[in-house]
Amino acid sequence: MYFTDRGIEELAQRRGDEEVSLAWLAERLSEFTDVHPEFENAVERLATWLARLDDPED
Repeated sequence: MYFTDRGIEELAQRRGDEEVSLAWLAERLSEFTDVHPEFENAVERLATWLARLDDPED
C-alpha cells in the first residue's frame, strides 16, 4: 500500500457518501495550493488529468 492510499481511503470513508460539483473541487484544490504551494505541480497534474479523462487524444 502506498502512503497516499491511506489518504484516499480516509477520503472515501469520511466523505464517500457526499456529492460535490467539480467547481467545488476546483475551489478546494486552489485553496490547498494557496496553503501548500510546494504541492502546486502535483495538484496541477491531477487537475489536468481529471479534466482530460474523456479526451481520446490523451
